[in-house]
Amino acid sequence: MTEKEDDSGSPMATQAASVSATTSEPVHGGHHAINAALAAGANTLFTLSGAHIFPLYDAAVGGSAMVQQAGSARAAERAGPLRLIDVRHEQTAVFAAEAVGKLTRSPGFAAVTAGPGVTNAISAVTGAWMNGSPLVLIGGRAPEHRWGSGALQELDHVPLLEPVTKAAWTIRDPAQIRARTAAAFDLAASAHRGPVFIDIPMDVLFTPSVAATANNHEDVQHTTRRESTPIGDVERAAHLLRSAQRPVMIIGSDTWAGGGEQAARDFVRTWQIPVIANGMGRGIVPADDPLLVTRARSAAFADADLVLVAGAPLDFRLGYGVFGKAAKSGGPAVPVIHLVDAPTQVADHAAHALAVIGDIAHSLSTLSTLAGKSGSPASSPAWLEALAAASRAAWEADAELLASAADPIHPARIYGEIRRRLNAEDVVIGDGGDFVSFAGRFIEPSTPGRWLDPGPFGCLGTGPGYALGTHVALPDAHPWLMMGDGAAGFSLMDVDSLVRHQVPVTMVVGNNSGWGLEKHPMRFLYGYDILADLEATPYDHVVRALGGAGETVTEPAEIGAALDRARGYQGPYLVNIITDPEVAYPRTTTGI
Repeated sequence: MTEKEDDSGSPMATQAASVSATTSEPVHGGHHAINAALAAGANTLFTLSGAHIFPLYDAAVGGSAMVQQAGSARAAERAGPLRLIDVRHEQTAVFAAEAVGKLTRSPGFAAVTAGPGVTNAISAVTGAWMNGSPLVLIGGRAPEHRWGSGALQELDHVPLLEPVTKAAWTIRDPAQIRARTAAAFDLAASAHRGPVFIDIPMDVLFTPSVAATANNHEDVQHTTRRESTPIGDVERAAHLLRSAQRPVMIIGSDTWAGGGEQAARDFVRTWQIPVIANGMGRGIVPADDPLLVTRARSAAFADADLVLVAGAPLDFRLGYGVFGKAAKSGGPAVPVIHLVDAPTQVADHAAHALAVIGDIAHSLSTLSTLAGKSGSPASSPAWLEALAAASRAAWEADAELLASAADPIHPARIYGEIRRRLNAEDVVIGDGGDFVSFAGRFIEPSTPGRWLDPGPFGCLGTGPGYALGTHVALPDAHPWLMMGDGAAGFSLMDVDSLVRHQVPVTMVVGNNSGWGLEKHPMRFLYGYDILADLEATPYDHVVRALGGAGETVTEPAEIGAALDRARGYQGPYLVNIITDPEVAYPRTTTGI
């Protein structure tokens, strides 16, 4: 939302003291913003230093006295009221904040300087927007009293961010910074979750003021709430569920984001409904549960007589919501019950989908109660056994690939080794195309909230930021970062950030010397490929140069020991594995 306010151009002032959240003394706007973030539960600010936002840093460390007391700049960054973590590219700061939002289900927090600082962050913000990830991004802004004169990095950011955020606004009144930053956190955390952007002119942020007691802008007064009663034809949805013989349930990221994992598990057990996991929905139903039939996805989507989608968009990953064999030949689509957490998530393109809007956990409970379970499962025993058998058969068929001794290395062998080494609390991060597609096929988390991938926007370069955010959100969880060699080129410089902030992470690059996700489709379409070849770069050398460690692996038998060395290293360790460039992931969707 773009807003017009009274100009409040003021001379810049400095305020270095650590200020409590309840002070009535005038303090600069950095204190107001940081106090709002702390009150919202934030404990870390991800950033890349810029003068437009110096007051945020001053407030975060507690002022000059606290810096002197800490003994060093680095110690002060970690010991102040709000921890500061700096990176080498602004998108990494936002990716890290997004990871915090995904893993903790509370908004992550990032700040970037004006102009290119903000524009560098836009791809990461857009990914968070499409993923429904809660975060607040504060941008610097050229001084209000100089606006229109051509000040350094002068750019109106709000129109750029409005299409890819829940809201975007400029704060021009220093007394309103705290209230309106608090409103941003509140809005980001409310369903449907997502990023909120604020920018503050430099002179406004530096100006001392007493924080207003309330937000005087009604259009940004939002509260985090759950709908007590689902909106939609729940009675009809209950009838569909009660009547189904071959239902399947898809559990998506919004089920996790809304804290609905226990309600989803209860629903699955009550109705004995087979489940396919999507995004952050992975791990809600444990990997060893026979009702988890993600590997029988094609059979389930083709033969189901009802598809219940809980917290996932009906996008290309789910065939745009069209299921069933008949639909492929122009016949009627299988009925769909679509549980969404906000009206914005209703799939207008899928008219046959029955939308139920509200808190997903409450919707599942209401649906189950209305369907009136009578002691027998919704699913027929034959249906359950057919999908369970198809899932077992898929795993059995892959056993040979997971143990492949092929030379060059088959990507599946890498995941065979990783599967044996994952702990329940480890976080798996995917950053890539073809190589990471294998991760989606072979890795099933046993614990919810332990899977991070770029989502439907498909933005590469998420990996180091996600690893950094994982370390902040879950310091006792070990991040495994799976990267394609193409993706590595986007953000590998931020290994420097992982080193400086002492983040242990096992990085695995599937190095097939090319853009596999483009190479093979272009060959299919044209009989040749161009612009798809890369050098067999020793990416482990890059990591070592930045202060981490690593090695290159060319033999299948060497993979396991290399992963063990990486897991045991107290910092970023990259295993650069040379894979067969002729192996392509056998995908069933193009995203078009």
